[in-house]
Amino acid sequence: QVQLEESGGGLVQAGGSLRLSCTASGRTYSSHIRGWFRQAPGKEREWVAAIRQSNSYTYYADSVKGRFTISRDRATNVVYLQMNNLKPEDTAVYYCTGGSNLPPQHIWGQGTQVTVSS
Repeated sequence: QVQLEESGGGLVQAGGSLRLSCTASGRTYSSHIRGWFRQAPGKEREWVAAIRQSNSYTYYADSVKGRFTISRDRATNVVYLQMNNLKPEDTAVYYCTGGSNLPPQHIWGQGTQVTVSS
């Protein structure tokens, strides 16, 4: 069974950057899709980005396109979410996910808080 763990969240001012990491442990898989969701207070979970592990194709929600970059370290199987030009509306708990389809929702991490102050 694969387990996902996020790290890298924190407090940042608007316009700043953060990089989230997602580490996978347990039985690893290489043919699936990894991704990120987020949930802001009082709102539903929102898909943010995904990366196909077989060919590193990436996919983004319109709300983050051009500001966020998802990437993967093949050697360590860590997935990153580089977040630039952060806005207060990016404040949310960010979840690392994995699955076979887009967006990946089969496996979830515990989440990491990102807070963007104005």
